Parts: sequence; C-alpha cells; structure tokens
Amino acid sequence: MDNPDFHSGFIAIVGRPNVGKSTFLNRVIGQKIAIMSDKPQTTRNKIQGVYTTKEAQIVFIDTPGIHKPQNKLGDFMMESALSALKEVDAVLFMVNATEHRGAGDNFIIDQLKNVDKPIYLLINKIDEISPDDIMPIIEQYKNALEFKDVYPISALQGNNVPELIDTLIKELPNGPQYYPADEVTDHPERFVISELIREKVLELTRQEIPHSTAVVIESIKTEDSLLRIRATIIVERDGQKGIVIGKGGSMLKKIGTLARKDIENMMGNKVFLELWVKVEPHWRDKANLLNSYGYRKDNY
Repeated sequence: MDNPDFHSGFIAIVGRPNVGKSTFLNRVIGQKIAIMSDKPQTTRNKIQGVYTTKEAQIVFIDTPGIHKPQNKLGDFMMESALSALKEVDAVLFMVNATEHRGAGDNFIIDQLKNVDKPIYLLINKIDEISPDDIMPIIEQYKNALEFKDVYPISALQGNNVPELIDTLIKELPNGPQYYPADEVTDHPERFVISELIREKVLELTRQEIPHSTAVVIESIKTEDSLLRIRATIIVERDGQKGIVIGKGGSMLKKIGTLARKDIENMMGNKVFLELWVKVEPHWRDKANLLNSYGYRKDNY
C-alpha cells in the first residue's frame, strides 16, 4: 500500500432479526449485495461488503439476526453471527427505533460484554419516529453496555450514515487494502445470484412460504454475451411447491423475471434464467443437505 496513512479493518453488524442490517450494508456499499425482506432472519450467511475510498477500506460483515434457533439451520445462523464478533476491529449493534428493548437485545448485549473491541450503538429507523423519542431510546441502552458512541440513523434514507462512516474510518487502524477498489463483496457470484432469486421468492410468496426455501445454482454458462443460469428452488412440502410454481407456472415466471433483472444489473450481461422447484422434506434439519446448499461451518 503506497499510502502510509491508509486505514482499514473489519466491522461486524449485529442485531435482532429485521432491524435493517442488510439495508444499512446496501446503503453504505451503494448497491445491493445483501437481500432485503420484511421477513425476519432473511440473512443466513455472513455477507461481507467492502467499502473503499482513497483513504480507507472497511470490510463490513452483515450477520444473520441473532435469535433462538429452532432447527439445525438456526444453529448455523446463530454460530455464524456470534463467530463474527471474534474477528473484527469494531462492532455495530443495531436496534430498531420503533421497538422497545427486548429479550433478544439483552441476549446480544450479554454476548457483546465478552467483546474487547469498540462497540457502536446504531438506533435505526429514526425516519419512523418523532425526534423527541430518540433520547428515551438511548436511555434504554446506555447503562447496559459501554458504547464507544451512539448514532441514530435511517439506513433506508441515509440519515447520519455518512457521519458514522467518517467516524469509523478515523477510528480504524492503519492497514492494507485487503480487496481491489472495485470489489464490493467477497462472495462468489453463485452465492449472490442464489440470494437474489431467494429474495424474490420471499417477496412474492409472502406468508405462504416461510424460511423453508433454499436456492441452489446448478450451472452458469456463458454463450457470447448471454449468461445461461439454471437454478433449483428447494422447499419442504408439496403444497409449497405448488405455491412457488403458481397456476400454470405464473408465480415461477414472476420470480424468474424479477430475479433476472437484478442479476442482469449486477452482472452487466443479458441473462437467461431457468428455474426448477424441488421438494426436500425437513432439509433445514439435515446436516448433509445444509452442507450441500452452502450452509457450512467452513464458511466462517
């Protein structure tokens, strides 16, 4: 690194499910690398987003929402989130301004008491509350843990996000540039493509399909400037398969059309997307299937 004053480091984003961690990450990076949904526990793997300027590089680790596991997939998500705390230079603890501090927040605070790194409290979704309500929220948390600083933000609208980034850069140690300046995530293309498809399944099927969906990329082939992608959507029951396919294949077509647009925006290529649906009962509790679908402990 030519610049001896270059700052760099790794920062984990933790919080209960659905507090806006992925929205924040996409806002900072400037493009979609983490899928967003109003369903809790959307993020399943740690997603690394890379923010680079001439003066600094921050590698953000967006963790799955910390929650009580209900199955082996939940165990994986929980271990993934907590392991992120062992490998970073600072932690952003994000809470939802529209919800009172609860048992989930207290559990995370207990985990953070073992972290010997600066911890910043981010109060997200301030665009949904009155400014007069911000101080009472800070009061709920300030005695629970020694925070380096507190930032009320709106990940959706960007309020106070630039100021937070400036602070983080100043506090990070001098260090190397870990990733090329034009790289925004360390995840392979297959992972991001599968996540974009899974996002559309969650978005379009709403409550009918809970978190029993996985997406497996079977193949990616390049023909001239066209990307041919074949993917399988995994569900747990025949009824769910019917919902994902829809009448005459209508739902599957909608999922494919929206996912294809996002993939084309990301890849800069025309995309032909072929989707299939497969029933795999109780896959979230089968270690071999979790492993083959990419939920592996060697990922963290």
